[in-house]
Amino acid sequence: MADTPFESIESAHEYVDLLTRQTEDVRTGIRTDIAEATQTRHARHLDALRLVDYKLTQLSGHLAASRRILNDLRMLRRLLIGEPDDNPEG
Repeated sequence: MADTPFESIESAHEYVDLLTRQTEDVRTGIRTDIAEATQTRHARHLDALRLVDYKLTQLSGHLAASRRILNDLRMLRRLLIGEPDDNPEG
């Protein structure tokens, strides 16, 4: 196999999982920041935080779609080469 960060569909899937978890952690922190900014009434700061939250929400959606695509590719590869499905839930 090639010496790359994504030597297999599984390693790419693991990376997407890690990125998804990190994105959710950041979203949790941003929501706390939004609550604090709402109380202090810093409008520009609050607007920027809301935009960050929106962009993180978009990223989460894209990561979920990527995970589904990777699951599909993994299943198709197994069907094509006859590998047993050791993790049917993905």
